[in-house]
Amino acid sequence: MEENGKHYHAERNFILQQGLSEPSAESCPLRFSALMFQPRIVGTVVLAAVLLQSPAIFLALSGVLWWSALFPRWNPFDALYNSTFGARPGALLLSAAPAPRRFSQGMAGSFALAIGGSLLFGWTLAASILEALMLGALAALVFGRFCLGSFIFHLVRGQGEFARSTLPWQRGH
Repeated sequence: MEENGKHYHAERNFILQQGLSEPSAESCPLRFSALMFQPRIVGTVVLAAVLLQSPAIFLALSGVLWWSALFPRWNPFDALYNSTFGARPGALLLSAAPAPRRFSQGMAGSFALAIGGSLLFGWTLAASILEALMLGALAALVFGRFCLGSFIFHLVRGQGEFARSTLPWQRGH
């Protein structure tokens, strides 16, 4: 199934890992690109917050991520995507996130909260360790097409076989 490029399986698995239904070969790249809008913005914000060592940025990001997880119909990242890139002819619109994606947003929000709090309290070692973990998870997501939060969601739910089938290098489930 290399018809849509060398990354088809990883993109398909990512979509399934997020809790969405099987994409068609034609829609897979569009859906993947739409779903990656939020992680790319979050990754950029986290990188800036790490470089600036800004508790305010981490705490604000935590609030936005938790808002997105708790109120998926009012996710500001999805709204921004839908009103910009999603408004283009032939684009796919993002709808409310399924449970695995919301779990991942909440997990990222918790990390951002812990980092922001650690920076506020002057716990630089704790903040540095948490920043490294968050940057690693974001790198795996943005560059490796692997969402640690969604993967953990499926494991916690007792769906280990399914979780492993959505790893980027797997050819299907």
